[in-house]
Amino acid sequence: MSILSLLLIALILDAILGEPDWLWHRFPHPATLMGRCVEWLDDRLNHGQNRQNAGILTITILTLGALALSLFIKSIPDAGLLEALLAAILLAQRSLTDHVSQVAEALRSSLPEGRRAVSMIVGRDPEALDESAVARGAIESAAENFSDGVIAPAFWFLIFGLPGILIYKVINTADSMIGHRNERYQDFGRATARLDDLVNWVPARLTGGLICLAYWSKTGWNAMQADAKHHRSPNAGWPEAVMAGVLGIAVSGPRSYNGTMTELMWVNDAGRKSLTPEDIDAAVRVLWRSWFVGVGILAALWLIF
Repeated sequence: MSILSLLLIALILDAILGEPDWLWHRFPHPATLMGRCVEWLDDRLNHGQNRQNAGILTITILTLGALALSLFIKSIPDAGLLEALLAAILLAQRSLTDHVSQVAEALRSSLPEGRRAVSMIVGRDPEALDESAVARGAIESAAENFSDGVIAPAFWFLIFGLPGILIYKVINTADSMIGHRNERYQDFGRATARLDDLVNWVPARLTGGLICLAYWSKTGWNAMQADAKHHRSPNAGWPEAVMAGVLGIAVSGPRSYNGTMTELMWVNDAGRKSLTPEDIDAAVRVLWRSWFVGVGILAALWLIF
């Protein structure tokens, strides 16, 4: 089977099945196993005077390990469907939309419930969040993770097959764990953070373009062109800006991390800043509409080629 066929199967399986609890309560998720590898290397290599070189060694070991595993799997006779299944597990459309929707439901229940729910998907201080900030955090996470969790892994699978998606996921997982600008990871995680920026550069911009296409939105396009470059991340601003433009809201802005208030620029500053759970629901609809358009494009390419 072609890579395009396998990707379509993987995207549909992920959208239908998501991450079934009965399975991952019995077996460790591949992302969990990747995280354990990152922790093991962190514990053993993140010390001494040459932490930057140790970080380079860490991400090299992780990517080579992912490459070796993917090549082993590909060597199995008739491994095509297994590759599609693994790709489906490493995609996150269904789980992303489920988690974001749970924030909306929790926020409808009460502000403390909403804070608890959003703290599972964002890193900012939950006790400092009002209703709009909870909704904004969920919407920003939805946009950024649509790129990181769906479009980027699908893109790298389409380009390089199973090695592409496995290497991407281990880089992205490592970045979420050690790619931080703090005393422990400033040097050790630098190479991982830069590599994650690199592998997400094209997918982030594809994600923004896909959302614009799904809504044929001039407002979203203008917001992306004007404000994506002002975001603290070289990549997250693209999907977040177009999401803000499509929904007519403002995202980013001031927020608190570890007790310290950070004055970030607003993205789509002219948009509405008072947000509700209904805005989270609208963001989830954007994710699904964009997903359907993306799958439709891939299906059309499959029929043509």
